[in-house]
Amino acid sequence: MEDGDGDRPGFPWVWLLPQLAVLVGLTVWGAAVYPGLPEKVPQHIGPGGIDAWADKSVGAVFLPVLIYAGTVAVMAVTAAAALRMRTEDELAPGGRASSLVNRPATRASALRTARATLLLGFCIGLSIAVTCAVMWRTEPDPRVSAWLFAAVLAPLALGLVPVLVAAVRDRRESRK
Repeated sequence: MEDGDGDRPGFPWVWLLPQLAVLVGLTVWGAAVYPGLPEKVPQHIGPGGIDAWADKSVGAVFLPVLIYAGTVAVMAVTAAAALRMRTEDELAPGGRASSLVNRPATRASALRTARATLLLGFCIGLSIAVTCAVMWRTEPDPRVSAWLFAAVLAPLALGLVPVLVAAVRDRRESRK
C-alpha cells in the first residue's frame, strides 16, 4: 500500500508562530527585567500567595521560559505526529491498527487536531506569561492578586475548547 505522502497536509507553520512569538517575548521580557529583580525571587505561588523563594539566578528566573520552550517543542512534535500518522480511512479494508493509537479519522481531522494542539500550546504560553508577571516583579512582595488563579486558568480553558471540538468532530467522522 502506498504511503500517500502527497495527500498529507503540510505542517501548519503559521499556527506555530504565536507560540514562538510568546517564547521570544518571554525571553526578551525576562532579560530586560533580570538586572532589576531582587536577590530573592518567587519560586512557588500557593493559594495564600508566594510561599517559597529562591536566590536570584538565571535558572530560577528563566525556569518558566525553559518550561515553555519544552512545551513548544512537545506541541510541535505532537502536531507533526498527528499529520504523519496514517488515518483510519487510509488503512487497508479490514485492516486493524493498534488500539493503543487514537488515529485521526481523516486527513482533515489530522489537520484540525494539529492546529488545535498548536493553539493549546499558545494558550499555555499565555498562562506562563501571567505567572511571569508575578515572578518578575521588582519588589519582593509575597501577596498576589485574587485574579491570578483565574488569569492562569482562563487561557488554558480556552485552549482546551478547540482540542475537544477537534476530538468530537473526529469521533463523528470515524463513525461514518
